[in-house]
Amino acid sequence: MSDQRHPAPDSTAARVALWRALHVQADAPPHVLEDEVGLQLLAPAEDWRSRGDMDPRFTRPFRASIVARARFIEDLVVEQAGRGVGQYVILGAGLDSFAQRRTDIASRLTVFEVDPPGPQKWKRQRLSELGFGVPDWLRFVPVDFEAGDSWRQRLVAEGFDESRPAVVVSTGVSMYLTKEANAATLRDVAGLARGSTFAMTFLLPLEMADPDVRPGLDMAEKGARASGTPFVSFFTPQQMIAMAHEAGFDEARHVSAADLTQRYFAGRTDGLRPPANAEELLVANS
Repeated sequence: MSDQRHPAPDSTAARVALWRALHVQADAPPHVLEDEVGLQLLAPAEDWRSRGDMDPRFTRPFRASIVARARFIEDLVVEQAGRGVGQYVILGAGLDSFAQRRTDIASRLTVFEVDPPGPQKWKRQRLSELGFGVPDWLRFVPVDFEAGDSWRQRLVAEGFDESRPAVVVSTGVSMYLTKEANAATLRDVAGLARGSTFAMTFLLPLEMADPDVRPGLDMAEKGARASGTPFVSFFTPQQMIAMAHEAGFDEARHVSAADLTQRYFAGRTDGLRPPANAEELLVANS
């Protein structure tokens, strides 16, 4: 098994990966996303589905949100690849599995996974142990954010071509960063070559969320605070769009839970859908 000298992904990244697998195992088809790679990497105890944070009923809206945002990002990358964009950057990649599941698309790109060094080494080793390997077109970009590393400088060191456009994504990260840090990320991406696209998730103020998911969001907020990684930033869609324009993007749009529901959950009879006014998406183009 993996070398314990390398720290495993944090509990949030692990939970997201397991929710993606739970969607395949607990929800009826058609599945929005079929992803059990993270489950293979983590190799949890056989009773992992009995954990409190895996309860199929309690987690329904949250895992719907997780698979919806992942599918949207994946569709966006496929669309941009079809337009000739050849670089894909994942900020805070965690247990993202695009490179393992969609080799038909990923192998035509250069995929850059940006993450802290320790969990990234853990992931690289697990990929090797499971036989996935690390192909030439997949680049791991270790960035020590706490030490003030520049992810753009690290990207270039790993072969990123700043003269060519890219798709850059950041999911499940913005709530842990200050408003200033989020604005800095927007400026960094807006400064990339014209034709680049940035997609990021953001968390709306908790009081705006659907009442049925408020208890879960409150629990997540308390858990994040207790683990030393509190939620510090919440944004309305209007604020995110304004920040994107201020950062230098030509175009910016809000992708709501209603948009994702119409796109990926229409016709379902089980009521599965992402919650409104919780975590939603910004897509910006330069």
